[in-house]
Amino acid sequence: MLTILAAGSMFFPGLFLLSKQCLKSIPALRWSEGDAVIVSARLVSSVQAVMASSAGYIIASSCEDIIEDQHWLTSTYIMFAVPYFVYDIYAMFMCYWYKLRVKGHEEASAAPQNMSSALTSYLRREFLMVLHHVVMVTVCFPVSVFWRQGKGDYFQGIMFMAELSTPSVCLGKILIQYKQQHTLLHKVNGALMLITFFICRVLLFPYLYYVYGRYASIPFHMVPLSVPWHCNLGAALLMAPQLYWFSLICRGALRLFMGTSRSQRPRTTSAAAKERQTDGNALPQPANGYSTRSTEPELATH
Repeated sequence: MLTILAAGSMFFPGLFLLSKQCLKSIPALRWSEGDAVIVSARLVSSVQAVMASSAGYIIASSCEDIIEDQHWLTSTYIMFAVPYFVYDIYAMFMCYWYKLRVKGHEEASAAPQNMSSALTSYLRREFLMVLHHVVMVTVCFPVSVFWRQGKGDYFQGIMFMAELSTPSVCLGKILIQYKQQHTLLHKVNGALMLITFFICRVLLFPYLYYVYGRYASIPFHMVPLSVPWHCNLGAALLMAPQLYWFSLICRGALRLFMGTSRSQRPRTTSAAAKERQTDGNALPQPANGYSTRSTEPELATH
């Protein structure tokens, strides 16, 4: 167990540092520290998502009995991935810190001027995402590895596959960061993100309830009354932030596609000047990519 935890503790930060160094040193790229940090963080998140989704597919497809069947990869990958959530809190903060330093994203009276104030601002701005990661480590990890007692590996595998939506989310963050909202790639990726997030995260728990209902020969609407109360509570607590983030994605998509049609209209010189002034005073995007307000059409991302 400790060996697997140690492997994850080295793999994810190591991949981040390797990616950052390559982006900074390859002659054809020579990216700045901030750009390299932001893109490397997205890359590591995407790699973890592919690994988790692959593990989830292997586990779920191997379980004929959704309650009793076990697969060695379930607990192994949980222990390997736990360090990722600790690392990702740090990585999100570094992305937030460097976004504060980007020209056009600072407001002298509002942007934190040192690391400690930036950390406080980050924790306040990203409270839900940080809380999500902390809960994954302190609650979901021990529940999944110890409390389950080897039962329900199928459900754990399906939950791993929720990460299928993450690569498109990460690409959306990068495109927004580098102001590529006008490109076809951003629009296609936004549509893909909307679909995958809805299927893999919003429909996740209704699907798990449906599968259990079939297994136990219980009508779907009776499943919440048939399972232990703590299962319903856990599902509700895990699903609530997904619904919130999905609502932000939908609002971002609406701004994107409605803003595209509005942008076809000619703008006056004064309006363009006012927009430049507004952009110059804009605060940075949240580190998780979501935003409830925007001065330009963009697709919010997770």
